Amino acid sequence: MGVFLVAVAAWLARVENWRTYTPLAGGGGAYGQEGYASEEKPSGVIRWLTTVDHKDIGILYGTFGLISFAVGGLMVVLMRVELADPGMTLISNTFYNSLLTSHGITMLFLFGTPIIAAFSNYLIPLLIDADDMAFPRINAIAFWLLPPAALLIWAGFFPIPDLIPAQTAWTMYTPLSAGIGNGNQANAGVDMMLLGLHLSGVSATMGAINFIATIFTERAEEVTWANLDIFSWTILTQSGLILFAFPLLGSALIMLLLDRNFGTAFFVNGGDPILWQHLFWFFGHPEVYILVLPPMGIVSYVLPRFSGRRLFGFKFVVYSTLAIGVLSFGVWAHHMFATGIDPRLRASFMAVSLAIAIPSAVKTFNWITTMWNGRVRLTTPMLYCIGFVSNFIIGGVTGVFLASVPVDLVLHDTYYVVGHFHYIVMGAIAFAGFAGLYYWFPLYTGRMYQRTLGKAHFWLSMVGTNVTFFAMILMGYGGMPRRYATYLPQFATLHQVATLGALILLVGQIIFVWNFVQSWLEGPTVENGDPWNLKEDNLYTAEWNWYDRKLKTAVADGGEEGEARTDGGQAADADETADDAN
Repeated sequence: MGVFLVAVAAWLARVENWRTYTPLAGGGGAYGQEGYASEEKPSGVIRWLTTVDHKDIGILYGTFGLISFAVGGLMVVLMRVELADPGMTLISNTFYNSLLTSHGITMLFLFGTPIIAAFSNYLIPLLIDADDMAFPRINAIAFWLLPPAALLIWAGFFPIPDLIPAQTAWTMYTPLSAGIGNGNQANAGVDMMLLGLHLSGVSATMGAINFIATIFTERAEEVTWANLDIFSWTILTQSGLILFAFPLLGSALIMLLLDRNFGTAFFVNGGDPILWQHLFWFFGHPEVYILVLPPMGIVSYVLPRFSGRRLFGFKFVVYSTLAIGVLSFGVWAHHMFATGIDPRLRASFMAVSLAIAIPSAVKTFNWITTMWNGRVRLTTPMLYCIGFVSNFIIGGVTGVFLASVPVDLVLHDTYYVVGHFHYIVMGAIAFAGFAGLYYWFPLYTGRMYQRTLGKAHFWLSMVGTNVTFFAMILMGYGGMPRRYATYLPQFATLHQVATLGALILLVGQIIFVWNFVQSWLEGPTVENGDPWNLKEDNLYTAEWNWYDRKLKTAVADGGEEGEARTDGGQAADADETADDAN
């Protein structure tokens, strides 16, 4: 893999001189500003293979994340169809376990982290008025580590002789993942997956270093810590968590690979299998907040725009973000209450796990108070923000129960846990991602999406999410264990309800893909630098100011944007207002 990456780098160095253009102030766009280089960006495929522009890299991250979301989603749809009947044999039990493993890893490492990186790469330099990221080439390298990571993680599904997919579940618990026993987990497919995970962790760590350096050193003079936007605060906190969490995961993966291939004794061969759980969850629970803090930042940023007022208690939202970042490293053993650890340790981890709900509740009440008596406009981004808050409440409250030792001992490894964290991962993180995609759609496409399809996407996603995962919570109360390809007949009805919800979700995402692609190619062009009428409430922000400058400069230069409609986006705004009134 190292030789391959060096070869790719050498080829790129030959086909394109990376110094032919330089990023520019206000986001790197070439619009006649000071610092404009003598040559334009390359075009076509070469542009995307060689770009170091933060906006292009953000789009690459977003494309990769959405493709991974589709792959992981199709995996789980196949699993849910199999579970519609306890006796169905659409797929084998081993293939079910393969899908189970790859679905979790794909959604967390190939969708969750990259889709956040898409927003942060595109927006952070614009929000802090930086020329570009602090290390543009490292930024590009961090992205280009992800496609080979995905290929390694999915390698077992390719028609490669003697290679099968990993079936360890996404937690990769030893001794199963070490290849011990009569199963097939000694296969090289597990090694490929572990190497792919390691590569994705290196990518995330490089990105985190870049974001910290950018926010600390590249801010404009007028952007102080006191007026730094909430999204940048969450990215800064997330990057700090990544620096402490991902290297530990990388170390644990190397130890596991050594156990598997060289006979060392970290977790097996006389080692301690429980050590893997400590190392993995010391990464794994901060990872939950690595994934959820930036979506919280998106909601804290977007929701006030359609509430007609500034975010209530801004400082407390920032403090709660930092508190979550600190506390997240003290709760990992609540995943291990059933392993027989010392009761005094269990009690301390229970206390911290309950305490971390407090800063999350602070955010929730601030979001609700921001909407209270505000001029709420139910646009598609706002609907997704409201959906985020409601789903996050359900996911958070069900998590508080799991933080209690006696309750957790009853519900551990049941579908209740699956329902709980999917309310967070799908019902909150993905919803915030959709809110951001719709809100900034005019910014990165220059066009407006179809609002009716956007709202249809929201309602199908909202209904599908709650039908699917609330059914899982009820199954967990009934004692249905997770990670099983079959089940007792008494759970058939709830499994069928969950499968119906998954199919509703599938329909919603198909509508999203159609709307997203069709609108990007053919949607109504937006020339107004304020497509959401933010100036009316004095909520206009830096990225839209950059977009407005871009449009005006392009029109003055006779660019393509000048050929678009000249009504200043008023028709689109009128349609949105009419939709809100309806």
